Amino acid sequence: MSDRKLAVVILAAGKGSRMKSDLPKVLHPVAGRPMLRHVQSCVATLSPEETVVVIAPGMADVEAAVAPSRCAVQNKPLGTGHAVAAAREALQPLLSIVETEVLVVFGDTPLLTAETLSRMVEARAAPGAPEIVGLAFRPADPAHYGRVILDDAGRVEKIVEFADADSAQRQIDLCNAGIVIGSGRRLFDLIERLGSDNAQGEYYLTDIFGLAHHEGRPAGVVECPAEEVLGVNSRADLALVEGVMQDRLRRRAMDAGVTLIDPASVWFSADTMLGRDVTVHPSVFFGPGVTVGDRVEIRSFCHLEGAKVSDDAILGPFARLRPGARLGEKVHVGNFVEIKNAELGAGAKANHLSYIGDASVGAAANIGAGTITCNYDGFAKHRTTIGAGAFIGSNTALVAPVDVGPGALVGAGSTITRDVPSDALAVARGEQQNREGRAASYRAEQKAKKAEKDGHQG
Repeated sequence: MSDRKLAVVILAAGKGSRMKSDLPKVLHPVAGRPMLRHVQSCVATLSPEETVVVIAPGMADVEAAVAPSRCAVQNKPLGTGHAVAAAREALQPLLSIVETEVLVVFGDTPLLTAETLSRMVEARAAPGAPEIVGLAFRPADPAHYGRVILDDAGRVEKIVEFADADSAQRQIDLCNAGIVIGSGRRLFDLIERLGSDNAQGEYYLTDIFGLAHHEGRPAGVVECPAEEVLGVNSRADLALVEGVMQDRLRRRAMDAGVTLIDPASVWFSADTMLGRDVTVHPSVFFGPGVTVGDRVEIRSFCHLEGAKVSDDAILGPFARLRPGARLGEKVHVGNFVEIKNAELGAGAKANHLSYIGDASVGAAANIGAGTITCNYDGFAKHRTTIGAGAFIGSNTALVAPVDVGPGALVGAGSTITRDVPSDALAVARGEQQNREGRAASYRAEQKAKKAEKDGHQG
C-alpha cells in the first residue's frame, strides 16, 4: 500500500444505554484510559492520513477527548452503514485526490491490536486482493453474533445478523467482528446502495459483503482471536475487558524484566513504564502516568499515580505517591508515607507515617516519623524546602512556606514556622515541666471520684 493513503473511521456514536451511565460508553476507562483512546492508539500505528470519529449529537465530551482527530455527526441512529456514511463528507478531500483505503473500526473494542489491523492492511495489498476485507473471529460461544457465510473459494458470500439468520446459519461458528478495510470509493459506493429491509430496520454495514458477492467481486476475510474484538455494552463487559487488558499488561511487564510476585493482584494503567529488575510485591496499584526506573522494589499495598521513581528506590509497604511525586535514586519511602507534588533528592528517606506535599527534599535528607508539611492555609498551597542532609525529627510540623537549610537539625515534636538556617538546630515546642508525685495523687483523686460515682449508682 506504499502508493495508497489510509483513512480511518472510528464508530463512537453509541450511547451505551445498558451501561446505565451519564458518561458516553466509549469514554469509560480501561486500564486508566478511555476505551476510545485505546482504539485511537491502535489505529495510529498504521500512520493514517486522516482519522474521523463518528459521534452522536451532543457528544461534546467525546469530541474533546479525541482531539486532534476530526469528528462527524450521525444525526439519527440508523445502523452501522449509516454511521460510516456520516464520515464521507469529512473524508471527501482525501477521497477525491488519491485512491484512498478506508478502515472502519469501533470505539468500544479496546483490545484490538495493531498486529491484527496490519494483517488486514496486508490482505488488501496482496496481488489480486479483494476490494473489501472484513475481520472475523471464532468465539467459544457464538451467541448472538452475526455469521460470516463463505463461498467455495473462501470469499465472503454474505454476513447475516443473528436476528435474520436461519437455524442452519446459526450453526456457523465464524462470526463477524464488524471491522472492514477497502477501497474508499468502492466502500462508499456499496454503502450508498444499502437498504434497511431487516429485523432492525437499519442500514447494516455488513450488507456490503452480499452486494459485492452479487456483483461477482466478493470480499475477503481475515480472522483474529476472539478476545480482540470483545465489545463493551454493559458494566459486566467492561469488567471482562479490563481483566483481559490487565493480563496483557502483566505479561508485558514480566517480558520486559519485571518480577511480579503475585501478578493477579497487581493493577496497571496502560501507560505504566517499569524498568529492568523491578520487583513488585502483591497488591500494588499503578494509576496513570507512572514511570519507574531500574532495580526498584515496590512493596505491598502501594498506590502510585502521576509519579516518577528513579533507580534503586524502595517503596512501601503502604506508600502512596500522588501526582507530581518525583523520587531520586536510592530514595526510601516507607509505610504510610504520602508524597504529593514533591521531589525527594537521591538517598533521601521518609520511612514512616509522614505527609510530604508541595515540597523539595534535598539529597540524603532524613524525614522522621509523623512529619507533615502543612502546605494549605485554607486558601492557597505553599511550598516547603528541606536542604540536602537535613534531619527532621519525628512528629514535626513544617508550616509552609518555610525553608530548612542543608545540614540543619529539627528537634522532634517541633512546629516550624520560620526558616531554619543551614547547619542550625531548631526546636519549637513547649517547655517541659515535671511535678514530683503529681501522677500518684492524680490517680488517687480519680479512683475516689469513680468509687463515689459507683456508690451513688448502686
